[in-house]
Amino acid sequence: MAINRTGASGTGLHYFAQGWQLIRLPGIRRFVIVPLVLNFLLMGGAFIWLFYKLGQWLPALMSRIPDWLQWLNYLFWPLTVIFVLLVFSYFFSTVANWIAAPFCGLLAEQLEARLTGKPMPDSGWAGMVKDIPRIMKREWQKLAWYLPRALVLLLLYFVPGFGQTVAPVLWFLFSAWMLSIQYCDYPFDNHKVSFRQMRTSLKQHKTDVMQFGALVSLFTMIPILNLAIMPVAVCGATAMWVDRYRSTLGLVK
Repeated sequence: MAINRTGASGTGLHYFAQGWQLIRLPGIRRFVIVPLVLNFLLMGGAFIWLFYKLGQWLPALMSRIPDWLQWLNYLFWPLTVIFVLLVFSYFFSTVANWIAAPFCGLLAEQLEARLTGKPMPDSGWAGMVKDIPRIMKREWQKLAWYLPRALVLLLLYFVPGFGQTVAPVLWFLFSAWMLSIQYCDYPFDNHKVSFRQMRTSLKQHKTDVMQFGALVSLFTMIPILNLAIMPVAVCGATAMWVDRYRSTLGLVK
């Protein structure tokens, strides 16, 4: 049975908030469990390890600031911490998404069917297993698009002074866009919409998509809350797909 949707032109904040509500829907909760457990194990363990390592990494990074800029340590120190958290959070969320990609696709599929009342053909666990090769190929496409851009931003950080100030801001914006791509891609890929066409469609609502990704990126850095962010983001992105993109791509019958 379809769920009556209101606020079909919601902002990124609206869809992010929707994600927290949709993971609790009866019949959807069982598809949330696997992404939730995988994210809990990977992100939880990764953040415990990070907090042990920060004491070694931060002095090494700060030592790259030239002497004549040492008086700006009060600014560079928090920016460096934010930059490390952003890079680290995105890296491990990417690893978690790779492992959980088939289950995230299944969650997006089942939620779309619940929101629209129209199940997809070959849906369910058997369909997920059959689609694993296509899903993994799509993950490689996202990684190939991401890596060269991420490398440029990482290199920028090592430009003394300027890099430490600008790189964290640029990385946050880049992470917001990339996380939007990551999670919105599950419902797009379920309908075999190409990666290029998906990015073009998202750019049509770039402000709201960036707002959604920025909230996901922010919550990915927050211990405890980041353990639930994967299924929340999948559900929020799927709601955005149903409201904004499904009909414009001619997929409503």
